[in-house]
Amino acid sequence: MRAWRGVMIALSFLLLSGCLVTFKEPLAASDPAPKGLLGKWSSTNAWGQPMNLELYRLGNDRYQAVTYFRAKPREREAYPFTVSRHGNRWYLSAKVPARYGGHFTIAGFELTDKHELVLYNLDLEQINQAIAQKALDGQAFQTDDGAGVQVDSSLDKVFAYLDDPANSDVFVEAARYQRQASSQ
Repeated sequence: MRAWRGVMIALSFLLLSGCLVTFKEPLAASDPAPKGLLGKWSSTNAWGQPMNLELYRLGNDRYQAVTYFRAKPREREAYPFTVSRHGNRWYLSAKVPARYGGHFTIAGFELTDKHELVLYNLDLEQINQAIAQKALDGQAFQTDDGAGVQVDSSLDKVFAYLDDPANSDVFVEAARYQRQASSQ
């Protein structure tokens, strides 16, 4: 679970009550990250522990998140991800560990005027409702850490659903990071 918790911290796919939304396909590595995304960020997790997040380019439109707690700077975990812009939203995706299905997770993010990086999870209940209403295709799954849902729809169908303003409440703020001063 430690590695998965690192993924959640790094990309803010926090396992809220053990809930997870996964997708069969990753975001295509075809969009460059928005200006201001890369660099060093800091936050405090739900347990009050200060943590750092470093985002940098791996190659053509591929990126990496490196996370660590300030109290343990040598204990770092790194996770590759891609970004994509659809409509007015930015998204990122990363591979989910095999024990959680080995597929991909998608989250929303924004860069605010206050130099914050805000990350959004997809609400499990809302995605389950979309599947029940046939707006998306998918199936529920269980892990040792809780319930999840795998969305089987194509990414075109997923983004048509996510980009619809009527579905804006499907996003839940998961984390808020502040840009680190260059002296840190």
